[in-house]
Amino acid sequence: MRVLIIENQPERLARLMSALDTAGCVIAAALDSARSLDAQFQTLRPDVVVIAQDSPDRDTLAHLCVANQDCPRPIVMFTGDGSAESIRAATQAGVTSYVVDGLDPSRLRPILDVAVSRFEAVQALHGQLAQARLELAERRLIDQAKALLIRQTGAPEPEIYREMRRAAMDRGIKLADVARQILQKSAI
Repeated sequence: MRVLIIENQPERLARLMSALDTAGCVIAAALDSARSLDAQFQTLRPDVVVIAQDSPDRDTLAHLCVANQDCPRPIVMFTGDGSAESIRAATQAGVTSYVVDGLDPSRLRPILDVAVSRFEAVQALHGQLAQARLELAERRLIDQAKALLIRQTGAPEPEIYREMRRAAMDRGIKLADVARQILQKSAI
């Protein structure tokens, strides 16, 4: 597991690096701040990001948001701040696992594994949501094209739908693309 570390205290960084090494992880890089995080995500493509801070600051969370938009990664934050507001802000910024006062070397690998697993589950849900939105948008296009053709021709809906499906199969394109073409022609 390739790990990108963000930690600005040398003593804590040394302990964290030792614990990660013991857990069988490879340190991709260690940064003292999240300033260049988006570039590091793109360049290093770590399997997981570990952040150790006394309390998550606004700048770190803002950089996490930006980096996660372009190149999402599982993020584990070890902190001493257990306030509900900090937890909410961190998870909204993309932190997968928020661990308060828990940087115990023996628990490190399971925490990373859970974070990666939860990240993958959330990514799968995002993919399913995007697919459902696409299908809904395509369904709306098809319905709009059918309504337009019904108004123009007076033909019944099943007949219009059958013709649209036939046109899609004959051209080897999706039904939504046929609908889009019908709507574009009527806009001209």
